[in-house]
Amino acid sequence: MNDNHQRCLTIAVVAGETSGDILGAGLIRALRAHYTNIQFVGIAGPKMQAEGCQAWYQMDELSVMGIVEVLGKLRRILSIRKDITKRIKALKPDLFIGIDAPDFNLSLEGKLKQAGIKTIHYVSPSVWAWKQKRVFKIKRNTDLILTFLPFEKSFYDKHDVPCHFIGHKMADDIDLLPDQNHMKSLLNIPQNMKVLSLLPGSRHAEVTLLSAPFLQAAQLVSQSVPNLHIVVPLANQKRRLEFEEIKAKIAPKLSIQLLDGHAREAMIASDAAILASGTVALECMLAKCPMVVGYKMKPFTFWLAKKLVKTPYVSLPNILAGKEIVPELLQEDCTPEKIAQHIMMLLSSDNSLLKATFLSLHQQIRCNADEQAARAVLDVIGVEL
Repeated sequence: MNDNHQRCLTIAVVAGETSGDILGAGLIRALRAHYTNIQFVGIAGPKMQAEGCQAWYQMDELSVMGIVEVLGKLRRILSIRKDITKRIKALKPDLFIGIDAPDFNLSLEGKLKQAGIKTIHYVSPSVWAWKQKRVFKIKRNTDLILTFLPFEKSFYDKHDVPCHFIGHKMADDIDLLPDQNHMKSLLNIPQNMKVLSLLPGSRHAEVTLLSAPFLQAAQLVSQSVPNLHIVVPLANQKRRLEFEEIKAKIAPKLSIQLLDGHAREAMIASDAAILASGTVALECMLAKCPMVVGYKMKPFTFWLAKKLVKTPYVSLPNILAGKEIVPELLQEDCTPEKIAQHIMMLLSSDNSLLKATFLSLHQQIRCNADEQAARAVLDVIGVEL
């Protein structure tokens, strides 16, 4: 499109956490590649700001987790939402994009849509799994939802919600055939070692409930696999200290390599992984690393989750495949013995069929998500490419 004929577009955007900041930055870059005369304002993290988004508030203001933390900051969060609603209504941008953070963004999108501003919600909440009635709020409050996964689009299509499947950015970022030997070298792991990753989660509750069974399982495996190298990437310093404290009690003599971050690198280098359920299971699949998914919750939380969750599986590889391709050991099944048994089977096999399935699923969701999202955004605004 000729720059001389471009009117200035304004897009308001709100990202609430690091993953949203990464998505927002990629989207801004892809949009500018098609349309240069465009300004972005709203709530942004450092990556979006580096791409030229003017931040009315810093993203950190919304990045709170846990009921206690949210309650402590609730007044501030509500005051930000009130102010940003007022400012966006006054600005009358061409479009508002709420990136993830559904508790904050969906209500905001509703108020803006009522004021005649077009809205897009980027990243589907897990409505297909639980709280399915939220789909009606999404339909009411948004002009379009952008989803990562094909089964999410099927769900929205069924409910007549305008939806565009864009693929998963993580699938774009990870090689279809990652180089395990190269990654072993980068992490200083000898090539002749069998590598096992332990990923007990990024939340306090996950690390406290899962570290012990994961470590005990690794201990059992190490007794049968003499050339085993165990690597444990931890999300941050807090999680690392919690994990080290548990290890000192449970498995003080077990030899492990601790990493600060670098979960993806660890999974690519590994022959098998024991991990918590969540996005990490999808990342592990994309890394082509065979895995065992283990998860524990407080008994009441688990009872409640069983009542609410509508899917037969909890891990994304199984949900994507529509069948169990990776073992899920939940609650009372999440024992060191059961985990170790599955890991031993994975370590003694070449897992070629499983890796071929992982590759096929990877290809399904590798669609150049930034570019797809940018085209969908310009289409909603009414810009022809």
